[in-house]
Order: sequence, then structure tokens, then C-alpha cells
Amino acid sequence: MGTVSRSALLFLIPTLLFSAAVSDISSDESDDLLIRQVVPEGDDLLSAEHQFGLFKAKFGKTYSTVEEHDYRFSVFEANLRRARRHQLLDPSAVHGVTRFSDLTPDEFRRDYLGLKPLRLPADAQKAPILPTNDLPTDFDWRDHGAVTPVKDQGSCGSCWSFSAIGALEGAHFLTTGNLISMSEQQLVDCDHECDPEEYGACDQGCNGGLMTSAFEYILKAGGVEREETYPYIGSDRGSCKFNKSQIVASVSNFSVVSLDEDQIAANMVKNGPLAVGINAVFMQTYMKGVSCPYICSRNLDHGVVLVGYGSAGYAPIRFKEKPYWIIKNSWGESWGEDGYYKICRGHNACGVDSMVSTVAAIQTTTQ
Repeated sequence: MGTVSRSALLFLIPTLLFSAAVSDISSDESDDLLIRQVVPEGDDLLSAEHQFGLFKAKFGKTYSTVEEHDYRFSVFEANLRRARRHQLLDPSAVHGVTRFSDLTPDEFRRDYLGLKPLRLPADAQKAPILPTNDLPTDFDWRDHGAVTPVKDQGSCGSCWSFSAIGALEGAHFLTTGNLISMSEQQLVDCDHECDPEEYGACDQGCNGGLMTSAFEYILKAGGVEREETYPYIGSDRGSCKFNKSQIVASVSNFSVVSLDEDQIAANMVKNGPLAVGINAVFMQTYMKGVSCPYICSRNLDHGVVLVGYGSAGYAPIRFKEKPYWIIKNSWGESWGEDGYYKICRGHNACGVDSMVSTVAAIQTTTQ
């Protein structure tokens, strides 16, 4: 057998790892390469039962019957078996046991995602092209006071409302200098805006929605209330309690941003945090690091907020010291990096560049 060069080995190693990971995915998992989890480093010799005990203690999990407990353990076991495959597919991030480790893929999608329809409206207004030659190397709106603390949508598919409100909170800060936490629950209860291009594609509270439709609703409604006057309850109330006298922010216009990543960065720097759609398949098990999976569906199913970018995120094997986006999520501060997700720039990883919108706010008299 001939000598293999070092450069050939560097190519072959990740290729073989990827092939092994993909070949181990059964046909019923082929949809989006769902949950790939790993146990924390050093815990490999611990039994699944012990891991499950640690999981229940850490996340306060309890089950009402023995049958439910045994079923959740079987789901947890299945997620552990998928573990190393997920880490192989996304080696630049750390994946592990999270609060979602006892959920099936369908349950995770139903309760913690909720972006629909999976495309931008055909008549959406396009953002103007901005100059990109003087963009800062690194930028983070958290450092400039435009980002409220991480929130938690709970087991309600209302991510779209958190994405839209997060962008509006930033836009309102740029307009007024005041950072105000605004009401996602108002959108959940009151926003039933529909996409005129697709029958039945309407904002439906915990059953999903779309950020641009939410901006359209806010335009028509006249604005949104504070979080404290219309608090989030994590479920569909069934009736709208919106009080126009309590409006603290209004939308003047909104638009969608070009797929070009420099344009996305330029719009974020100029206009504030952006509402973004993403495929969340790898987010279910994400713990930290820069996520840059070898393969990830671009079917968008989760709404988040783009708040910044960095120039040098460490990523072994493939993309050493490459740039990344900083994403604010809505699963609480205990998830990810204190509630945030880093995903590599320059590759449209998991469709992160495919559905981006910016919003501008009007200063209102009621504060």
C-alpha cells in the first residue's frame, strides 16, 4: 500500500467521519437529520439510566405515571444513541444532553418551533442595497444597549412572535434611545394576519406564524404594548386584550434583506437586530461553540433574532478561525450560550441567510 500524504489524510478524516455518521441514519430519520446528541465529555462509561437520572435532576423533570417515565426513558436512550452521530456532523460545536432530550423530533417541532409558511411572501418589500466597504470586523448589538434579556417561549410554537418583537425592540431603541421589553403575547392573541399568496398560511399563536406577517399586523393595529402591561403566558388565550392606549412602539415600515451576507451584516449594523428564520435541527442539542454542520436542511422552521457577528470563531478540522453570526433564541438563558446560538457565516448554514427581515420603528407619544 502506497504512502498517503498528510494533505490527503486531512481530507479523508472528516470525509470518513461524515460518511460514518450519515450511513448510520435510518430511513425514518432522513427528513432533516434530526436530533444528534452526545453525553458530556468523560461520561461515556455511565449507563443510560444514570444519565437519565442526572437529566431529570438537572432539568426538574417528573412524569405522572410509570408508563410515561419508561416511555421518556426510551426516547432519551434513542437520543443518546444518535449522540455521537450528531457531534460528528457538527464538530465545531458542542452537542449534549439538553432540556429537550426526552422529546421526540415531532414533539420538539410542535412545541418549540413554529415558523410558517416556510418562505417569504412573494410581494415582500426588498430592503435597499447598502454599502459594505466599511463594515466593522466584529459587531454585537448587546454591547450597544439594543437587546433585551433572553426570553422563554415555553412549550408554545410562538418563536415567530419573539423574533418579530426582538427586531422591533432593537429598532425602537435606535429611534428613541429607550430599550423596552415588548409584548409577544399580544401577537399570540391578536395577530391573525395571513399571507395573501398562500391559502391558510396565517399567524396562529402557538401554532406558528411568520415575522413579516407580524410586522404587517403591528402596522395595521397601530403598535404593541409593553411586556408588563400584556404579559406572556405561553399559551393561546383565545381572546385579544390589546389596549391601544398602552401602545409603546409602532412600525413605520419593514422589508426583507438580500441573501448576500454582507448585505445582511450591513442592514443589521445600520437598522438594528434582524428577524431571521433558521432550520433548528441542530439547535435541539446545541450547548456551545460555533455550529457549522456538514449538512443541514434549509427548510426553515424556527424564528430567531440576529444581533451580531464575530470574525473568528474557533472551529476544528474545517473552518479554523472563521466568522459566525450571533443569534438570540427564545428558549431561556439555560439553553445554549446563555440563551444564544453561534452559527458560521459564509455558508448559509441551516438556511440562516434565507429569510431575513428588517423593521423600522416610529417614536410614539405613550412611553
